[in-house]
Amino acid sequence: MRNVFVALLAIFSLMSCQRGLVKSDYKATENGIWQKDNQIEFTFSELDSLAQYNMFINVRNDDTFPYNNLFLIAELTAPDGSIEKDTLEYQMANPDGSWLGQGSGSLKENKLWYKENIVFSSSGVYTLTVSHAMRKNGSVSGVEQLQGITDVGFEIVQPNK
Repeated sequence: MRNVFVALLAIFSLMSCQRGLVKSDYKATENGIWQKDNQIEFTFSELDSLAQYNMFINVRNDDTFPYNNLFLIAELTAPDGSIEKDTLEYQMANPDGSWLGQGSGSLKENKLWYKENIVFSSSGVYTLTVSHAMRKNGSVSGVEQLQGITDVGFEIVQPNK
């Protein structure tokens, strides 16, 4: 009986996580390696121009990811061509080396905050471009092949739903 309760609780938890989900998409990297010059691009439209949304960048990594942190560059292009560019840093592991995020085994999924209470006031197509900005300590040039990132995605959630 206890196992049934735990299973039902897990199902309801997963369903509640999807409340308010407006848009979501993922793109896989090539063989779990994210090339430095590979900008991952998502497009979306048809959002309520008066509503507030929260945006997340989702990253799936496996145990071959060699770093504690992840540095990303995100560009959000509005229909009028204006661009908001952000350099973001996320912690991917605890100090003891255990991975943060959801999942079992060697694959973890991290839902990373990107924009809070954003309003998409213009109608039309928006483009989100994400690239990694990883560097080794003491190195000026970036990491050419970032091992261990299997998928990159985004979510737009309406917080009051």
